[in-house]
Amino acid sequence: MVEAGMETSQSNDPCTHDDPCTPSEPACDLVTVPARQGLEAVDILRRGAGEAVGPVLHDDGCDTLGFLVPPGTAAAWDVPGSTCTETNGRGLSLDPEPPLEGSDWLLPPGEAELATDPVELRRALGEAARLIEAADSCR
Repeated sequence: MVEAGMETSQSNDPCTHDDPCTPSEPACDLVTVPARQGLEAVDILRRGAGEAVGPVLHDDGCDTLGFLVPPGTAAAWDVPGSTCTETNGRGLSLDPEPPLEGSDWLLPPGEAELATDPVELRRALGEAARLIEAADSCR
């Protein structure tokens, strides 16, 4: 699962861990969703007006996608079917290499914004859920 190695504390201070804060280890949160809904949301975000999607991770089993979002998002995240985990900068880096064992970049850093706008992500995930439900009801 994409969120392995992530901190789940509710502190919004990126410097509360034992390691010194460095620019190479940004504090960000990670929204994890089922892959099908996440892929739909990526498409929705990329079709929107502007650059609303940041780096996106997927796990090796392609079960989940993880969207990097600004720090503090986890404190108020309440989208059903998803989780938002604080990383406090540990276990996650914006290097071209995948930051977690068993994951890879769907949208790597440098090809996307620094983080996905959580308001836009919430909207896209809701739209994706509705599209999936409509498609599944047509079977």
